[in-house]
Amino acid sequence: MSVNTAMYAGISGLFANGETMSVIGNNISNVNTVGFKGGRTIFSDMLSTNTNNGQVGSGVQVQEVQNNFAQGSFENTTSDTDLAIQGDGFFAVQSPNGTGRFYTRSGAFTFDNNNDLVNADGYKVLGYGITNGSANGGLGPISLNGYTTEAPVSTTNITVSANLDSNNTPPAATWDPTLAGFNPNTASNFSATSTVYDQLGNAKSLTLYFANTGANSWSVYTYDGTTYSAAGSGTPVTFNANGTMASVNGVAGGTTFTVNGIKVDLAGTTQFTGSSVVNSMTNDGYPAGSLTKVSVDQQGYVNGIYSNGQQQRIARVALATFDSVDGLEKVGGTLFGATSSSGNALIGTADMQRNKILSDQLEMSNVDMSEQLVNMITTQRAYTANSKTITSADQMTQDTLNLIR
Repeated sequence: MSVNTAMYAGISGLFANGETMSVIGNNISNVNTVGFKGGRTIFSDMLSTNTNNGQVGSGVQVQEVQNNFAQGSFENTTSDTDLAIQGDGFFAVQSPNGTGRFYTRSGAFTFDNNNDLVNADGYKVLGYGITNGSANGGLGPISLNGYTTEAPVSTTNITVSANLDSNNTPPAATWDPTLAGFNPNTASNFSATSTVYDQLGNAKSLTLYFANTGANSWSVYTYDGTTYSAAGSGTPVTFNANGTMASVNGVAGGTTFTVNGIKVDLAGTTQFTGSSVVNSMTNDGYPAGSLTKVSVDQQGYVNGIYSNGQQQRIARVALATFDSVDGLEKVGGTLFGATSSSGNALIGTADMQRNKILSDQLEMSNVDMSEQLVNMITTQRAYTANSKTITSADQMTQDTLNLIR
């Protein structure tokens, strides 16, 4: 009886080590698979038989094949939509037909012909929509639809910070556009030009002409590409004795005036000795633009960058965590499915503490080739040893039979 038990124990060892070799082979074959998580076999002994002298084991069985969720190394890429997670979590993806949700660490994503962010198998990457610049809690596929163009914004504010030379005197020519041969440059001391946009995104130039009108006093005239300020309609600007601004348009401490519906703010403008110069000039308008690039920051915000220099948030990548990642089930394609052992997915976003998202990078397989080769040798030796157990038990059986002859 004990000889047969030894034979069956050896057979169980062959089966168990054969399963282990399959796991090792799968690990090695996926050593270059992005986001792959290696596995390992956990053995347990089989039910023992009680004898007068104790218990005799019945062999070995594969109790479980565990996934190893250790962080893999990162590889730099040249694609802005290649993403990696540093820390905990999984990307949440939805099957192309929208019927299933799965989870992966493989972030090799691209935008398909429907403008959806997908993996190589067409599974749609899930994220949150954006309202007023922040995630709005609406989970769905990340799409560029509705974000391929940027509408123009008309200019409503211009901010100019300049220095006007205190040594300037009133210009020789009079500001009067009705005069024959009128030249705004001879009727002013200094000018500054800004590009402004109307509600359709048409660009125009708005030029401010500064004309000295006496000690510590100036007038500002404008030209919008079509019409000059009329004679006597300049906006008065005064300065204190120390060169700081005193008033604009007669308002003490004021810094603004309005032209063609655009508020011009001269805050920071001074009257010091030295060349007249514009220190800074900004405005809040811009023309229409088309989407030229998509980037993803460490918080997972998907940002659209447009040809007009503007940038806006399109979505925020969702990350899933689980009570027990060991309970996740491999479903192929570097995807995992939730089970009762893993618990339901807890969907959130990168919190910059437990996890963050890296763009232009991919998490590679966490399989250590040298470790797997050592395991392969050990498993092969164990398989050979178990086969020896069977041949030895067979020889003992044969010897027993030979006693009868």
